[in-house]
Amino acid sequence: MIQDDEITGKGYDQRLMARLLSYTRPYIGLIIVGLILTLSASFLQLAGPYLTKLAIDEYIAVNDIPGLYKILALYMGVLVLVFVTQFFQIYSMQYFGQKLMYDIRAKIFSHLQKQSLRFFDKNPVGRLMTRVTSDVESLNQMFTQGIVTIFGDIFLLTGIIIALLYLDFRLALWTFSVIPALFIITFIFRSKVREAFRNIRKWIAMINSYVQENITGMRIVQVFNRQKKNFEHFSEINARHTDAHVKTVFFYALFYPAVELVSAIAIALVIWRGGIYKIEGLTTFGALVAFIQYAQMFFRPISDLSEKYNIMQQAMASSERIFKLLDTKPDVDTSGPMESEKELKGEIIFSDVSFAYEKDNYVLKNITFELPQGASIALVGHTGAGKTSIINILARHYDIQSGAIFIDGTPLKKWDLSVLRRQMAVVLQDVFLFSGTIYDNIRLGDGSITEDQVNWAIRQVNADHFIKRLSQGIHTPVMERGATLSVGQRQLIAFARALVRDPKILILDEATSSVDTETEFLIQDALKVLMRNRTSLIIAHRLSTIKHVDKIIVMHKGKIRETGSHAELIEQQELYYQLYQLQYKDQEIFSS
Repeated sequence: MIQDDEITGKGYDQRLMARLLSYTRPYIGLIIVGLILTLSASFLQLAGPYLTKLAIDEYIAVNDIPGLYKILALYMGVLVLVFVTQFFQIYSMQYFGQKLMYDIRAKIFSHLQKQSLRFFDKNPVGRLMTRVTSDVESLNQMFTQGIVTIFGDIFLLTGIIIALLYLDFRLALWTFSVIPALFIITFIFRSKVREAFRNIRKWIAMINSYVQENITGMRIVQVFNRQKKNFEHFSEINARHTDAHVKTVFFYALFYPAVELVSAIAIALVIWRGGIYKIEGLTTFGALVAFIQYAQMFFRPISDLSEKYNIMQQAMASSERIFKLLDTKPDVDTSGPMESEKELKGEIIFSDVSFAYEKDNYVLKNITFELPQGASIALVGHTGAGKTSIINILARHYDIQSGAIFIDGTPLKKWDLSVLRRQMAVVLQDVFLFSGTIYDNIRLGDGSITEDQVNWAIRQVNADHFIKRLSQGIHTPVMERGATLSVGQRQLIAFARALVRDPKILILDEATSSVDTETEFLIQDALKVLMRNRTSLIIAHRLSTIKHVDKIIVMHKGKIRETGSHAELIEQQELYYQLYQLQYKDQEIFSS
């Protein structure tokens, strides 16, 4: 994780910049307006010192008070115009930056939703959050404070150089004599800050990942008294991040005073040589004052350009990480023609299927079975036997390495994912509920599902027993992950969520393994409703709950060991019989 979040690229990458600029096309008008306003503000700033020269030499020197008032009014007008142009320039660029961030964040979020589960197995949530938040913010800074304003700084710097050379060529050369020292300071600062920023980006990603992990697992942290240990680990990461920031503060604290020192030396040279030229009659007093003002302005855009480089560098690093994410193609292959219109019936065939999460470490080996339309099948076996993996590949969260899966005679890979999953419902052991209401969690944003349908589904799965006791019924707010509801209540909501979609294929993963006896009775009734006239695939923990299914598949170490009905498998007295006896004996022990 650390290496992926380091800044290892160049300070400027033409390829990345070209790709970034492609996102600005819808806002080219705003950019042009911002550029015009930036150049206009820079031009108006150049007028101030020259108006000062005119005021001194043309009016003050000859005691022309009315003329001085005219220059003063003109000067005030210039200041007002500078204010107006800078206001609209900042507003237009910030508006453009926010729109651009909206587009890029939307693209990243959409891309993340298309990724397979294998992608999320390898990428911590904290790192992905960094891409969507701080990395996108770095791009915003580049576009709002970098690219367009760079043109303004360059234009202003060019204008100052021309003005200095126009006012006095010799004094201009004396001013430029400190530029080599300025470039050396800037080069050293740039290299040191780049390294410090690299560390900042690395440690902020680690902070995001660690905090997310600990908040998600807070129940375990508290139950096992891990607070102190986790705090110590977090403090170490936080200290590293702080140290990286302190280094940047140190370099900035050196750089800006150093630039001011060089600027002061240049001004001193101007006053020294300009004073001599004035005494010798080689320049006017107004020109000398204007020259000093221009010389003071000369170093500001140079300092700004150094700051822009740092912004550009951070943006290049962030864009490289963002584009690396966007270029990550889903492991699930969706290329080629798809069955996008075909209505799913529910016949499932596994033909010699083998699957591995990592390389050749196969968790499923040569799996073959048939599940006719409307039939039910249960998968049983020890933990790690491969039961959940069958569900994962059937829903195409992962693609298989060998063999074939057919639904209604069509290869699974030929089904459009949205069509396939729209007609497939999955109820997991660990039910995930989103923030919102119970109604929202059952509909999941499907506008075609009415409130009447939701209420019907709730009644069918016996969820109305507890929902009607809630203060707001189905419109009762649900806390994050359903923290205010019991395991059984969340499970019944998941059943209603599945039923209201009228799926052709129903998948149940340990749906009754973590509930009490009373809730299990309600769930068993709900299961009968759910499974009616649907192709059902059930992962069972309690073997007593699957006696009614058409077929039971017993799995062991990724292979199918036995197949048959409950009675047939008991009669064989092999692995299923052993599992049933162990569970039955456990129940006897607890009941006694």
